[in-house]
Amino acid sequence: MAVRGDLPGWVDVGLIPLLNLVVALIVAGLVVLIIGENPLEAMWIMLKGAVGSIKGWGYLLYYATNFTFTGLAVAVAFHAGLFNIGGEGQAYIAGVGAAAAGLGLEFLPWPIVIPLAILASVAFGAFWGWVPGVLQAKRGSHIVITTIMFNFIAASLVGYCINYWFRPVGKMAVESREITGAYIMSFREVARDFFGVRLPSTPLNFTVFLAVIVAIAVWYLLWRTKLGYEIRAFGANPDAAVYAGIKPDRIIMITMAISGGLAGLMAVNEILGVQHRLVLEFAGGAGFVGIAVALMGRSHPVGVVLAAMLFGLLYQGGSELSFAKPEINRDMIVVIQGLVILFMGALEYAFRPWLEALFFRAED
Repeated sequence: MAVRGDLPGWVDVGLIPLLNLVVALIVAGLVVLIIGENPLEAMWIMLKGAVGSIKGWGYLLYYATNFTFTGLAVAVAFHAGLFNIGGEGQAYIAGVGAAAAGLGLEFLPWPIVIPLAILASVAFGAFWGWVPGVLQAKRGSHIVITTIMFNFIAASLVGYCINYWFRPVGKMAVESREITGAYIMSFREVARDFFGVRLPSTPLNFTVFLAVIVAIAVWYLLWRTKLGYEIRAFGANPDAAVYAGIKPDRIIMITMAISGGLAGLMAVNEILGVQHRLVLEFAGGAGFVGIAVALMGRSHPVGVVLAAMLFGLLYQGGSELSFAKPEINRDMIVVIQGLVILFMGALEYAFRPWLEALFFRAED
C-alpha cells in the first residue's frame, strides 16, 4: 500500500504532465482568443502542419532528434543533482569536432569517416562538459555559472575556427567547405540516388535512429549499471552516497562528461545530417529547450523522447501556423512554447496536492 503523500508512478510520470500540458494549451488558447483568432482553428492548423503530411513529420522528427539529445544531456545531469545548462556550448564544440574529423579525414571512405566524425562529436562535447565538472568537483565552482559562461566561449570559438581554420580562401560566407561524405546521412539524397525515390525536402536524416539508440543506452546506463546507480544515489542523497563509499568528485566529473557527450550528438544531426558543413549558430537554442524537455519528461529517457516529440510538434506546427495566420506571428509561437515550459517546469506540481487529496480520499 502506498504511503500517504506518495502518489503512484503513473500519476507522477503520466497524469500530472498531461494535466499541466492541457492547462498550458488552454491558457495558450485564451491568448490566441484575445488577439482575435479562433484557438480551435489555430490548434488544428498546428496539428495538420506537423503530422498531416510526410513533410510535416520530417520536420517534426528532425526537431525532436535535436531535443532528444539535449534533453537526455540535461536529464543525466539531473539524476546526479547537477544542472547542466551548457548543452548549447557543448553542441557547438562538438560541431568543431565533427567538422575537424569530416574534413580532415575526407580522403577515407565515408563508412569510416562518418563514424569517426560521430565519435569526435561525442568526445569534444564530453570534454566541454567535463571541464565544468572538474571545476565544481575540484574548485567548488557552481556548475550553472560555469556552463553558462562556457556557452559564450564555445560560440566564439566556433566563429574563430570557421574563420581561421575551416573557411575556404575567397569564400565570403562564414562556413566551412562541404563535408563530402556527409550526404549519405540524408534520407532524401539516399532515397533519390540509390533507390530512385523522391521524398519531400526535409532535414530529417539517419540521426533520428541514433537518437532512439542513445535513449535506450541512457536508460540502460541509469537503471541497469553500477555507474547509473551511483549517479542516481548521489543525486538523491549526496551525504548517504558518500557514506556508502561513492566518490562525489568522480561522479560529478563522469556525469558531466556523459552529459556533454550527449549534447554533442546534436552536432551529428546538424553538421553531418543537415548542413554538411560547419556553420555559425547551428544549435539554434536547442540546448536550452533540452532543459524543458528533461523537466517535462521527468528525466526518464522515454519521457524525454515523448517531450521532444511534443516540442518538435510545437516548432513545426508553430511555423505552419505563423504562415497560415499572419496575426499569430513567431513571437506568439514562442509565447505558446513558453506557457508549456511554465506549466511543465515552474508549475510542475500545481495539481499534486489536489491529486493527493483525491487519491487518498478514495483509498480511505
